[in-house]
Amino acid sequence: MSGDQSALIELGAIGAPFGVRGWVKLRSDTEPAERILEFPVWSLRLANACRDYTLQHCGRSAGQLTVKLVGVDDRNIAAALTGAVILVPREQLPAPGEKEFYRADLIGFEVQNVSGRKLGTLEYFVETPAYALMVISGPAQLLVPATADHIRRVDLQARRVIVDWNDTAA
Repeated sequence: MSGDQSALIELGAIGAPFGVRGWVKLRSDTEPAERILEFPVWSLRLANACRDYTLQHCGRSAGQLTVKLVGVDDRNIAAALTGAVILVPREQLPAPGEKEFYRADLIGFEVQNVSGRKLGTLEYFVETPAYALMVISGPAQLLVPATADHIRRVDLQARRVIVDWNDTAA
């Protein structure tokens, strides 16, 4: 699975070790968060290298998802995976519904505000505890919440995202 990274979609990341037997905390970018557990094999990317891992067990601790991966049997191995990006093949994901999209498909799109002002190019997303932020590079770097309150329209054909964002610095 890890051979063709262009066909892989990011679903989350590995967090800190949890305990001494190889369990790790998990950040899921799926909705709901548990949906990430529906994929039994993950390609983990760390330092530009990918390796496949199979889920062995999953759980929760203080509301946070935790997982045990096959072959990750102690805290040191688990710690070495901290920060690894979790990827799965695009063909394993359900097709987006109407007015739905995968974040990976929006990278490189032009971003405009509702007045038609070009704000820049969508570079990547950053997760915060409250919501994801779109990182937009242009005359100034912008952080725009990736929420329904701010994303007004996504035009996949024109490769454009229209946002409700009044930026006076751009």
